[in-house]
Amino acid sequence: RESDHRAWTPVTYTVTRQNATIQGLIQGKAYFFRIAAENIIGMGPFTETTKEILIRDPITVPDRPEDLEVKAVTKNSVTLTWNPPKYNGGSDITMYVLESRLIGKDKFHKVTKEKMLDRKFTVEGLKEGDTYEYRVSACNIVGQGKPSFCTKPITCKDEIAPPTLDLDFRDKLIVRVGEAFSLTGRYSGKPAPKVTWLKDDTVVKEDDRIKIKTTPATLCLGILKSVREDTGKYCVTVENSTGSRKGFCQVNVVDRPSPPVGPVIFDEVFKDHMVVSWKPPLDDGGSEITNYIIEKKDTHKDLWMPVTSSTVKTTCKIPKLLEGREYQIRIYAENLYGISDPLISDEMKAKDRFRVPDAPEQPIIKDVTKDSAVVVWNKPYDGGKPITNYIVEKKETMATRWVKATKDPIFPGTKFKVPDLLEGCQYEFRVSAENEIGVGDPSPPSKPIFARDPIAKPSPPVNPEAIDKTKNSVDLSWQPPRHDGNGKIIGYLIEYQKVGDEEWKQANLTADSCPETHYKVTGLTEGLTYKFRVKAVNAAGESDPAHVPDPVEVKDRLEPPELILDANMAREQHVKAGDTLRLSAVIKGVPFPKVTWKKEDHEVSPKADIEVTGIGSKLEIRNTVHEDGGMYSLTVENPAGSKTVSVKVVVLDKPGPPRNLNVSDVRSDSCYLTWMEPEDDGGSVITNYVVERKDVASAQWVAISSSSKKRSHMAKYLMEGTQYLFRVAAENQYGRGPYVETLKPIKAIDPLHPPGPPKNLHHVDVDKTEVSLVWNRPDRDGGAEITGYLVEYQEDGADEWTKFQTVPMLDCVVTGL
Repeated sequence: RESDHRAWTPVTYTVTRQNATIQGLIQGKAYFFRIAAENIIGMGPFTETTKEILIRDPITVPDRPEDLEVKAVTKNSVTLTWNPPKYNGGSDITMYVLESRLIGKDKFHKVTKEKMLDRKFTVEGLKEGDTYEYRVSACNIVGQGKPSFCTKPITCKDEIAPPTLDLDFRDKLIVRVGEAFSLTGRYSGKPAPKVTWLKDDTVVKEDDRIKIKTTPATLCLGILKSVREDTGKYCVTVENSTGSRKGFCQVNVVDRPSPPVGPVIFDEVFKDHMVVSWKPPLDDGGSEITNYIIEKKDTHKDLWMPVTSSTVKTTCKIPKLLEGREYQIRIYAENLYGISDPLISDEMKAKDRFRVPDAPEQPIIKDVTKDSAVVVWNKPYDGGKPITNYIVEKKETMATRWVKATKDPIFPGTKFKVPDLLEGCQYEFRVSAENEIGVGDPSPPSKPIFARDPIAKPSPPVNPEAIDKTKNSVDLSWQPPRHDGNGKIIGYLIEYQKVGDEEWKQANLTADSCPETHYKVTGLTEGLTYKFRVKAVNAAGESDPAHVPDPVEVKDRLEPPELILDANMAREQHVKAGDTLRLSAVIKGVPFPKVTWKKEDHEVSPKADIEVTGIGSKLEIRNTVHEDGGMYSLTVENPAGSKTVSVKVVVLDKPGPPRNLNVSDVRSDSCYLTWMEPEDDGGSVITNYVVERKDVASAQWVAISSSSKKRSHMAKYLMEGTQYLFRVAAENQYGRGPYVETLKPIKAIDPLHPPGPPKNLHHVDVDKTEVSLVWNRPDRDGGAEITGYLVEYQEDGADEWTKFQTVPMLDCVVTGL
């Protein structure tokens, strides 16, 4: 009966043996069987199988596994793989048994300890240098099958092979945005190399778009739906312990450009045309911008009209506009891969946009004196055209009529000193700006001011000193104060103090008793030491005191020379060319020393005015020039000794002309200018060079560079065939020096080269004293029309050639032979 049924089914035949074959069973079904013995009396009881029997084919052990291979060998391990047996014996494989035999031994030993179904196994813990052979057997529920054929003997050692790399891609790859691309190749090496992908020196990581696939022999980097950011330099590195190999590919993912960068700037606006400019796209799509497409639209219409589609500049003139209409401008960028989205401008009305300047703000009045005042103002809006002049006007506060302060133009400064004011009168001032359109409105009037000198207390007297003394008096001398407070100095007050006392005593009671810059203090006690000080007095009061530097002992004396240097005798004195050089010092000594001025150990220039007084000396040179600079020395000498001081004078001026102006690399549209710095920098660092050019047919020089600090310049944008002159000047903080000019015009043409040799020279006739020669034109003319051919001859056996003549044609008769 079937195991899932209860009813028994009889077998249809009777057997007398102790075995029987049951037919008609269904494969895969489980059955129970029972048997009963029968004799003439009858049938005995049944004997039943104790467990069900599954109907299936007979099961045997599996066949031997196939293709046992060694995949990797190191000094202490071996990795093997194999394929299943062709026949599993009718039952699933339950495990594999891997065995090894050490060469020199007889028996195989089991390597795998646990139940293993993988068909790959690494035998570890081997001894370096030992040699083994391996075999593998398959097992099923019946048992272990025959072993596979043995491997060749395998010696445990590291297999070393440097990496190799064979790439399927070139150095450069161009891909359109949205397309997929892959970088593939093959590699090898032992031990197995590590494969690394980099993009711009950054490790590439997998994501939804980027896929990396590496097998033991192949490598692949694939990118789906590429974007611009995928552009970069890709590098694949194959590396093991023996070395590394790298492959590179510059991938450029290209697309149409991004829109031009706005806003659109209206550089010029007129009633019939405009000039606009913009910036190039931030992203050119990986390909150079080939052109821009510019369109215009009247805002009252929906139609865009083309302006140009061939410009490569980022500026364009928009012509043919109707006055008073508002327009918009639309700009596209185009490269080899398409046209960008547009950049659209704001609306702009076609009209002349220039006018007279605005009125300046209220001016400020400074430095007021009895007959002048300085008017200062801020530059107003120029109305779209540069300001060319300012008009300053004045009027008395109670008057109604404004009067121009000067007929001369005032520009570019924004301050002006108004002269010819009447002392004591009250004035107001106003300013107007002028451009080529006309004169703008005047500013609001300034605050009223009175024309008078302000008076303040004077500064202290300068360099007070004791120039002489006796046993009961001291002679003092000083210089007037640097600032008189805009008031007349009435005189000076002299005070003295005995050293150790606190009280200062007056030597004179009133200032007008000492109007000069010297005074003799009398009534002093011999042998005592005194301090002295001097005050200047004007209508505003007394100045701060100026002290004689050292206390003076009252006694008759003989003193060696002594120099007290003024500020203009500092270690180095700078004076601007054209100004006045003043060097002065206070001189002490009894008797008064002899004074000598020298320049570079020679007599000073005759133009120098030298003044010697009882208290000092002064050297003055008016309208200084650069040659007045140098080392000046002042020597004072009396019987008690001598003293010398020196000061270096630097006359600051505009620099001299640059040297050795040279023109080279002349082309049809450019040339290269070089020069050397001036021999004389005017005592100040050269700040820049000004380079100008002039068409020989024009009288006007045109500046091509005014801010370069380099001593060279590439003059561009020349017109082919035009002759030019160039000149260069140096500038420092004191102005621009003289120009140095090219000696002869430079013609803007590409350089010429000698022509090639004539071809096919041969004679066509020979006489006893002459030869007729013909030839063909050379392959190249060197960039210019050939003007003639030089014919030379040489006697056989001679070393030198003899010139015959230059002919314009392709033939010549050489005579006189």
